[in-house]
Amino acid sequence: MSHTSAHPGSSLSALRRTRELAEATDGRVADVLVVGLGATGAGAALDAAARGLDVVAVDAHDLAFGTSRWSSKLIHGGLRYLASAQFDVAHESAVERGVLMTRTAPHLVAAQPFVLPLTPLVSRAQASLAWAGFRAGDMLRLAARTPRQVLPAPRRLTATEARHLAPAVRAAGLRGGLLSWDGRVTDDARLVTALARTAAAQGARILTRVRVLELTGTGARIRDELTGEEGEIRARAVINAAGVWAGDLVEGIRIRPSRGTHLVLRSERLGALPAGLHIPIPGETNRFVLVLPQGDGRVYVGLTDEPVEGGIPDVPDVPETDIGFLLDVLGSVLDTPVTREEVVGAFAGLRPLLDTSGYDGRDGAPARTSDISRRHAVLTSPDGITTIVGGKLTTYRRMAQDAVDAATAARGLPVAPSPTAALPLVGAAAPGRLRSLSAPRRLIRRYGIEAEAVHTLATENPALAEPVLPGHPITRAELLWAVRHEGALDESDLLDRRTRIGLVPQDRAEVLAVAREVLVEAATTRS
Repeated sequence: MSHTSAHPGSSLSALRRTRELAEATDGRVADVLVVGLGATGAGAALDAAARGLDVVAVDAHDLAFGTSRWSSKLIHGGLRYLASAQFDVAHESAVERGVLMTRTAPHLVAAQPFVLPLTPLVSRAQASLAWAGFRAGDMLRLAARTPRQVLPAPRRLTATEARHLAPAVRAAGLRGGLLSWDGRVTDDARLVTALARTAAAQGARILTRVRVLELTGTGARIRDELTGEEGEIRARAVINAAGVWAGDLVEGIRIRPSRGTHLVLRSERLGALPAGLHIPIPGETNRFVLVLPQGDGRVYVGLTDEPVEGGIPDVPDVPETDIGFLLDVLGSVLDTPVTREEVVGAFAGLRPLLDTSGYDGRDGAPARTSDISRRHAVLTSPDGITTIVGGKLTTYRRMAQDAVDAATAARGLPVAPSPTAALPLVGAAAPGRLRSLSAPRRLIRRYGIEAEAVHTLATENPALAEPVLPGHPITRAELLWAVRHEGALDESDLLDRRTRIGLVPQDRAEVLAVAREVLVEAATTRS
């Protein structure tokens, strides 16, 4: 690959979308139609295309528009599933974490240290339980054959060491800390973009802004949301990967969404954070609030787990009760509690949990969403639509593989086994190769081996090297790359998903004009 080009065949653009949408609706029959381009849908498109199938994948909005951009950015080893005796889910999580960190996306997924501060609010019994959990998590790493140099061992910290890794934590009464490690993705929406582009390089047609009006076992009636034109996509097998909206497309699918809320703070508010924080939630044995430094001048604080009633919005609201809860738990360990005014942004994602019964069997009361299994389910409807729901970001690849297996089996399509556990995503390379690149480390963590191409854009045109916002590292070159190669079609694609500038409304407003300029510039320079 040359220093100034994208991975061959992987570039998504407005021109490619127009051409491939025309092909998809011209009456030909694709092997597989995938609806939904979050992590699971993009993963399913990649899985099917990598097996040699002719694939069309559509989304009513954009790549990673739904739940996949609202995660904690963690690639979990499955520790919380051990606590609820879901050993198979825990093992599967640890295996998939290892696949991402060592083979498919080592540029995007790396080890993240966490400190659990042992404050007076954490009893010795709680600390012992947490330590046992971290040790069990290390056993999961071992069982998944993830090397120690990829994920270091947990260890106990003195109070001095804990304060060094978490300076914002209150010193009074601090008796030490517990250090643990887990996987962490640079940006969940970037992972989805890499999946979609890798699928495109394998021949899949990746079509955003294409809404499914009606879904059947043999295809879909669709509308191009950019032109209003309607058409039909025909397919031998159909996969519904619409996440929390899956029940809108197929009758009989009941989703019980759970809302996970995060706050966005400016990094300077908590000072240097060499590690993230695990803060135990008072009164809970196995739930923590996480503090996650992002490396871009921001810190995320999450996560809630609240059932959601009623209709499912395109973008979930963040209730003040969630914000208050997270600030209270955060305040329990800090020298100076964070005020409501210091929260510069907040976001919520809806987990698509399968509602299997609605009752927990104890007294007829609904089960808490935090208790519902995170195991994924593959369901095939009477007319042959395969729906994949549940699960989590970490296990997207296994979910996609299971969905393609089920969809092709239901339709009698002969296919080879899935190759995706060993298929590097666009940008991936061995650590040594990544370290040798002549590009800033920040770009390598976002683009992998394409970092040099993005960096070259900026060095060849100094105007593109300028950060688009004071105090935030994203440059105009990155916005231009997103339009030319990552399928960004408008300002919201650029600010809310290809970059995460939009998580802070004030920053988003400041950069909106720049995003529009880049879109115009890209349109006028298209070859």
